Amino acid sequence: MSRADNRPPYARIAAHYRDLIESGALSPGALLPSIKLLSEEWSVSTATVEKALRVLKEEQLVSGIHGIGTEVIGTRVPISSGAERHDRSSRTQSSWGVGEQSSGHTAGLVPAPDDVAGVLGIAPGSDVIRRSRVYRDAHGIVSHSTSWIPAGFAQLVPELARSERLKGGLSLDLVTRATGREVVQRVDEEAARIATPMDLALLELDTDTLAAILVLTAKFLDADGQLLEYGVDLGAPGRTRRTTSGGIR
Repeated sequence: MSRADNRPPYARIAAHYRDLIESGALSPGALLPSIKLLSEEWSVSTATVEKALRVLKEEQLVSGIHGIGTEVIGTRVPISSGAERHDRSSRTQSSWGVGEQSSGHTAGLVPAPDDVAGVLGIAPGSDVIRRSRVYRDAHGIVSHSTSWIPAGFAQLVPELARSERLKGGLSLDLVTRATGREVVQRVDEEAARIATPMDLALLELDTDTLAAILVLTAKFLDADGQLLEYGVDLGAPGRTRRTTSGGIR
């Protein structure tokens, strides 16, 4: 029995059509078989087929067309990293990409989770500023973004701990203006993982969804190597990363 056969039926159906779309065997604009035909072909209930199609829709690979069927989109939509948002803000005073907007801004002093405490070099449970927001575009949620900021900055920049969109740039811009400490080094990491129930909740997906997501982290350091901010972005299923380099001969 293949590894894929051990997956739930809806996941096997989704994986089958994901492979066809990503390999180019199904081109953008093609229609998938009807739910009834898929149900018969895979010997599953229509509810199982609908769940498989919902996964593909959440991954931005297909789109439902009322009265017609399920159409292949076939183009994965990119996600910006926290580092790229910081660079964009330096140029434009906005972290938004083309067609993006942010919502659900929350902030406050919270006990530092173990993993965040390790990055910040503080004891687990110590106070840390947590800022979060959701980025969206025409395709839906792009990412859930969280900024973890040393608690001491709350006294210098009180708005960092308020649940409202910041004015005048990102949190790092406000920290630099208040303290003179600038970002001189950045450490970026990218990893893929199966979304946890908490990830799915933050991305506003059904908690029983089986999906892979990109996790992008960025450490922003000052001239003394002290951490100014630790950013964590959870990319929605179906989002990709694209980088371009020049000077290759």
